[in-house]
Amino acid sequence: MNKTIVITGASSGVGKAIALAFATRKYTLVLASRSMNELELVAGECRELGSRVSCLETDVTEPSDMINLAAHADGFGTGIDVWVNNAGVLAAGKFDDTPMEVHDQVIRTNLMGYIHGAHAVLPYFKKQGFGTIINNISIGGFLPVAFGVGYSASKFGLRGFSEALKAELSNHSDIHVCDVFPAFLDTPGIQHAANYTGRQIRPAPPVYDPQRVAAAVVELSDHPRSETMVGSISVLLRLSHALFPNLTRSISGMVIRKYLKKAEPITKTDGNLFNPVPFGNAVHGGWGLPGKPKAHRKYLAGGLLALAAGVVILLKK
Repeated sequence: MNKTIVITGASSGVGKAIALAFATRKYTLVLASRSMNELELVAGECRELGSRVSCLETDVTEPSDMINLAAHADGFGTGIDVWVNNAGVLAAGKFDDTPMEVHDQVIRTNLMGYIHGAHAVLPYFKKQGFGTIINNISIGGFLPVAFGVGYSASKFGLRGFSEALKAELSNHSDIHVCDVFPAFLDTPGIQHAANYTGRQIRPAPPVYDPQRVAAAVVELSDHPRSETMVGSISVLLRLSHALFPNLTRSISGMVIRKYLKKAEPITKTDGNLFNPVPFGNAVHGGWGLPGKPKAHRKYLAGGLLALAAGVVILLKK
């Protein structure tokens, strides 16, 4: 059976990976982002795999753009089966050194963009009696990120938004809201990030192949469930913060501060926060070992040892 899938932030990284994964099933795709040139390149790859594809230039921070996206998708396909909220941005820097308009834009994109998407598509789901919203949230929904206060606010907010929406829709058995919590991914997201630290930033190891997230999203489109963790390190970090929040926060802050002291100096940048950038539009960012999850075991073992050491310290106090 053919399905119509809407994907925001589809021009690069995990959004592109999700589009290609659905294209292998020859589904009807509606791809959205702020960059039409890059979207059309993704669309071309999806068409080669057998999909019927439409692209729409969309700014998720604008409610009217999301309303137009939903209407366009409904007309292009035979209704809307799956809506993937994926577009997101990152800004790194000390909270008080980072301009307020930057914090605002991060929250408008990462949190309000998902809310705008759900608000736009839900009337179609209710009218047709079914549909699935998939929110790509990240482990940042459970783990606070030092020097990324606006980002953490948006991701924690997303988790609350989604939980409340699930409760509200509990009497709609065929309308699903699914949350995906991947660990750190090998995407161009870091290259695109706004950076006010004055230092070059990198994703913390281990980094996972975004195609694993894409596979999880496709699986949720077939068998919806409330939440999916992607990557064993995401499970470990979630558990660590749940059991030892103070210790986990302290270690997280210490690790990032130590890294920034040694990192190469760079010029501060807004990245792609306010406008798309003409680089880094592949699926992978070149940070990790795509397709080799077993290579992450040493990091998982190290994380478990660090957690165990923290517990011992805590018990001795």
